[in-house]
Amino acid sequence: MRVTLGPENGDAEKVLPPARDDGSGVGINYADAYLKAIKITLEDGRKVFAKRRGLKITFTIGDRSGEALLRRLQYGPDEKTIVHRALQEAVQKAGAHFVTESGVMHLEFD
Repeated sequence: MRVTLGPENGDAEKVLPPARDDGSGVGINYADAYLKAIKITLEDGRKVFAKRRGLKITFTIGDRSGEALLRRLQYGPDEKTIVHRALQEAVQKAGAHFVTESGVMHLEFD
């Protein structure tokens, strides 16, 4: 089953270095702006949302959640790649797959 979360936040691109330096090296400002767009309630009533606290991204689908760290050494130095890989890992741990196609975010359930 595939669920559309909505379009990617285009404004998130504006907070990437060199336009706006966040000093973290892992794209904290980009992560906050990107994750803000992920908030939906599924047809079966489960809430889907993502949040960041420190270097940890938490993705929640109903009562299941997954966590992942923003890892510069493993996925860097590109901030977009760091955030996207951490988000994919968190979604996988929550029991789904995160896919983006043509600027639209989707969740795929097995």
